[in-house]
Amino acid sequence: MLVFDLKNDSPYYLGDVAAVDTRNVTINAKPEKLRNAHVGSLVAIKAAGTTPEWLISIVTRVIKTLIPGGEISTEEGKKSKEAEQTDAVTGWETQPVMSEINSVKVLLIGTYREKEGIEKKYFTRSILTVPDIESECYTLEGKELEKFMNIISEKTREVHALDIGHYTLDTKATAFLDGNKLFQRHAALLGSTGSGKSWTVAKILEKAALLPTANIIVFDLHGEYKTLDYAKQLRIAGPDDLDGSDPSVLFLPYWLLNAEELQAMFVDRTEFTAHNQVLVFYEAVIKAKKEVLTKEGKTQIIKSFTIDSPVPFSLESVMKQIQYHDEEMVQTERGGLNHGKFHGQFSRLLVRLGSKISDKRYGFLFQAPPAYHRYNSMHQLAENLMGFKGEKKQIKVIDFSEVPTDILPVIVGLAARLIYQVQFWMDADKRQPIAFICDEAHQYLPKRSETNSIERKALDNFEKIAKEGRKYGVGLFVVSQRPSEVSDTILSQCNNFIVLRLTNAEDQTIVKKLLPESLETFADILPVMEIGEALIIGDSVLLPTKIKISEPRCKPSSATIDFWKEWSAKDKETDIVQAVENMRKQSRRNL
Repeated sequence: MLVFDLKNDSPYYLGDVAAVDTRNVTINAKPEKLRNAHVGSLVAIKAAGTTPEWLISIVTRVIKTLIPGGEISTEEGKKSKEAEQTDAVTGWETQPVMSEINSVKVLLIGTYREKEGIEKKYFTRSILTVPDIESECYTLEGKELEKFMNIISEKTREVHALDIGHYTLDTKATAFLDGNKLFQRHAALLGSTGSGKSWTVAKILEKAALLPTANIIVFDLHGEYKTLDYAKQLRIAGPDDLDGSDPSVLFLPYWLLNAEELQAMFVDRTEFTAHNQVLVFYEAVIKAKKEVLTKEGKTQIIKSFTIDSPVPFSLESVMKQIQYHDEEMVQTERGGLNHGKFHGQFSRLLVRLGSKISDKRYGFLFQAPPAYHRYNSMHQLAENLMGFKGEKKQIKVIDFSEVPTDILPVIVGLAARLIYQVQFWMDADKRQPIAFICDEAHQYLPKRSETNSIERKALDNFEKIAKEGRKYGVGLFVVSQRPSEVSDTILSQCNNFIVLRLTNAEDQTIVKKLLPESLETFADILPVMEIGEALIIGDSVLLPTKIKISEPRCKPSSATIDFWKEWSAKDKETDIVQAVENMRKQSRRNL
């Protein structure tokens, strides 16, 4: 029995193949069947050979062309032809007879096959063969579409299924993604403001939270995901959290920064003495770290540690050593005193160090409680970030909303780098895969040509993860409303794309460049998609098509404000005094 039970007299019969160009096929459609072909709908083409096999394609273009002359297929056309012949005898002027050429352009997206007498059917995205000229073509609609979409759903369900919504072609068929391929080969979620990005992230997290040992970290820049009751909520310490009494507050002490990050934080490369500042600063940091390792009896580590090794050290002692060089006086041969080699060169550096250390906005770096400066603090911090066993530990949300914008890229990059390095140095049989969801990625993963020295450090960390993270079980899930502003290197490493409505022409162009050449036509529908409707393309989905994302149980706090509705309220009060006080203390929390 043929697949789909389709025959020449089927109501789904569209026409025959007229031209084949690799994956692009042109179908000569019957005039009365042309309305059955819609852009984005599916068409089944009979493959060559005796095996029941069909090539599944998606309609990209429908064309109706009128040309003079040609074959007359309808009764009305024959009468017109007779009239033309009569007029030719009488010499009267007549309009030429017009005939129709109805073409449907389709793109081959996969192969459906079943074996005779065997119930098992399967669909693959591979194009195992190409259709012959005059092969039969059928539109997939009604029961046939429902049957096919159910096969797609069941096929994906057989693997590591992540049900995310339903297909727009058939609302009865659940859309599943391959959870393995979605995270192991990196993914990007792209869409304009209000298109449903946070909703989609929440849906994926909700499904992942059901897995007993899932391990996902969300970099939340605006506190949108604090409503997720199944997630472990962490927050970078703000000015009001420096006592360390809140277990959900996270400190990232300065000694976790590597040499380049420390340099970007304190040294102004435009100063004439910048080179000397870096030299003396690095020397002081190495000396301070070595003192701690000696005190702890870590002789083995002393032999191989570097300035980048995450070893606690005293920033005060570093400042004292720099100040010593800045004020150093040396004795001359005649017994007098003269300025030292670096005398007066570090005054501005010391001022910057002092101002950063005393600024409560940077308290999570420079004013962490004493417990964060012990040798085993790194172990506890890594466990807090990477631990996945226990209640609400599978999903971890880190709120960066109170981090000053001038160092936000460094701090997000620091968190990612620490986790990646711990994963890198862990024995392979002990690693648990971990994924980063990078919300608002354009803010800290910009194009390299648009970065400053601080942003570049964060970008280096994430680009390394994008290139090498898969080998060590670290996946990236990039979320952005402006893909045109996100690093090309990172986006090019993503093999899966969940694209919601995009209205900006530059962003649409970037998406077109990222998609395989054969699927570029899909990008044309991006500006007209509904909210919550996504085009999913990549290794994680069998059928590249539109999917309506299902509503998550816990919605993120990112809903669009209804201005007109809010303005319609008669009794509405604001608290400007409290807002000003919050601005002064750099916190929205009332103590």
